[in-house]
Amino acid sequence: MYRRRDSNQGRTAYSSADAYRALHSPPSSNSHSNSAHNDSSEDESNLAGQHPTVASTAPIAAAFARRRSSDASTGTGGTPLSPPRPFFLGNDARSSWSASSENNSVNDQSDSDSPSGMAGVGAGAGAAPPVVPSARPPPSAFPFQSHPGNPDPGTPIPGMGRRSSIDSIRAREAQAGSASPRSAGFVYPSAGAAGYGLISPGSGEFDANDLGRPYAPFMENGVPPREGSATPPSPMASQNNLYRNSAAAAMAGSSAALNQQFGSETAIPRTHSSPAINMRAPFLSPASRPSSSLWSPPSYPYPYPPAGTNSSLTTFPRKAKPPMPSSRLTQKLSAEEKPWLKQRDCRDRASWWLTFAAMLLGVGGAAVLCFFGYTNVKLLKDSDLCMVLDETFDTLDLQNTWQRDVELGGFGNGEFQMTTDSSDNLFVQDGQLYIMPTLTSDKIGMDAIFDGGSVDLGDSCTTSNKTACSVKSSNSTGMTIQPVQSARISTMNSTSIAFGKVEVRAKLPRGDWLWPAIWMLPKDNKYGAWPLSGEIDIMEARGNGPSYPAQGVNFVRSSLNYGVLESLQTHIFGWWSQKQSSYDKEFHVYAMEWTPDWMRFYVDNRLQAMMNLKITGKGGEDFFKRGHYPATTTNGSNVAVVVENIWQQAGGSTAAPYDQEFYLILDLAAGGTSGWFPDNVGGKPWFDGSKSAMRDFARAQPTWSATWPSDANDRAFRIDYVKMWKLGKC
Repeated sequence: MYRRRDSNQGRTAYSSADAYRALHSPPSSNSHSNSAHNDSSEDESNLAGQHPTVASTAPIAAAFARRRSSDASTGTGGTPLSPPRPFFLGNDARSSWSASSENNSVNDQSDSDSPSGMAGVGAGAGAAPPVVPSARPPPSAFPFQSHPGNPDPGTPIPGMGRRSSIDSIRAREAQAGSASPRSAGFVYPSAGAAGYGLISPGSGEFDANDLGRPYAPFMENGVPPREGSATPPSPMASQNNLYRNSAAAAMAGSSAALNQQFGSETAIPRTHSSPAINMRAPFLSPASRPSSSLWSPPSYPYPYPPAGTNSSLTTFPRKAKPPMPSSRLTQKLSAEEKPWLKQRDCRDRASWWLTFAAMLLGVGGAAVLCFFGYTNVKLLKDSDLCMVLDETFDTLDLQNTWQRDVELGGFGNGEFQMTTDSSDNLFVQDGQLYIMPTLTSDKIGMDAIFDGGSVDLGDSCTTSNKTACSVKSSNSTGMTIQPVQSARISTMNSTSIAFGKVEVRAKLPRGDWLWPAIWMLPKDNKYGAWPLSGEIDIMEARGNGPSYPAQGVNFVRSSLNYGVLESLQTHIFGWWSQKQSSYDKEFHVYAMEWTPDWMRFYVDNRLQAMMNLKITGKGGEDFFKRGHYPATTTNGSNVAVVVENIWQQAGGSTAAPYDQEFYLILDLAAGGTSGWFPDNVGGKPWFDGSKSAMRDFARAQPTWSATWPSDANDRAFRIDYVKMWKLGKC
């Protein structure tokens, strides 16, 4: 059995688990020798301490009796070993201990190996003790847990003395046997940790060759027989209360052992909140040993909460600070109590006046900006205008007011509709003009559009180009009949204006590839054929839905199109849009105001202007400068042509080419190759540059015609009224 010297308490202590394992473990090849050492004489001289007699022991509890071996040859009693004492009970004095080793000393150089194990203790130096076959030294000098790599019993441990060997213990017992009666062992009372007693040799439990098993808390109930296994019960599986309150349970993670009370002392203090005692290093496995084997004192001087609770220390609210004394004046200060008012600093007066002047300047500047901004808005007063057309479409006058345009030519845009004189495509209903698109296949059949069909407008054709009055379809030639029929009317022969105002209230149609427009062309082409004399688009839109990427029916656009050469054109445009609706839902007013100095295009009111152009005056530009034309161009040939201001050469004004008479056109087209519907956008089924563009469009009829509403009110381009004014007196 190994003993250690407790320098702090002045008594010899040993680990109960060491003895427990020594008695019930098989022999080991690395056992310690039981032969006497020469240095045991020093131990004998130091073992002069007093030992209590058997008569001074407490009553023996038979269930906890343990025996101590003695030398059979001498028959003298040996010094009892100190009872098992956990290190964390530091200063706990037990009055019932059966022996005191305060005066005993241990020779740190007396460690030795004993090959026969720890089966007995010799009565004198050099005596060979009897051998207990079943005894073996523990594989480690440390109890409870045994791991490879634990230090040898003789290895110095910081803060602890080296423990004695079996031979030193025998020598001390032999010397002490001549001075006092032999004690035979210990008794462990049943009343917890009250104390220990001695077992006399005369008792029935005494056996001179039995070292005796130490008491451990987990052995209280169901103590295994002496011949049984030396392995203590599993800490995690045991439900024993004493075990759960023991040091072994605390090492295994039991919180009950950490919160128990030992006599009058409080619970074991801990340096952290984990449920494991801060044991010294030998009680831990190598992987969990701390860097220091010294026990750390608690970080705060308060006891832990009572056993069975997990609550933290009670925190008390801090005492609130008293309110500060009030700095409030008891009464209003008089002028005498304000000496700073008697004489003011001139800089204070100057800063006040400067601030006031800056405020006045700011207000005045804002007023000036508002005034000039208001007066610079160009308006056409009613007194400056003379109405020349007020069409409410109570009837449709095709003789005096409106003129049909009937042809197949596409009107210069490669459009895919024919304009007819049929009442199916143009009619008046409920005081509104309907321009209704229809399908040609409904009259001649789908196959006839591609091959074997024909259409001849006859005398109703209004164009001088007779090739645009009839068509025959053929698969061999690729000729295709226009798949859509619509209408177009104008005021070319009745009403035209040069400067003035145009206002049209209309509701746009809904359907893919429909192209409604309100626009104007020059009556006399004063500067030449299109585009030299210009074009005015008051409103044009696309019938595709709002999701169409190239501005669907929720956008309306106005533009001016002109050019000095056919190959050198300028397009000035602007638009307005709706975010939550579209222009096919309700009627809207589309207007243009036109003077020699400026032009404005808007929807519903002047605040929703699509374009504002200033021609003359400050910031104004004529249309030649707006074109930013190059000095020369080829004009579609290999010969370079000098670009000149043809409108100035023809005697036009600054507003040229928009200084001549223009008439109004209302129409509804379908498709086209002019670029109004961009290629590869929105599922467009044709390409503008393809010779078979119309045929491709016709083949896709099942797709795009499905988007056309069946209700005429949504499918038709509906016009509520048309008004035109000319600039000047009537």
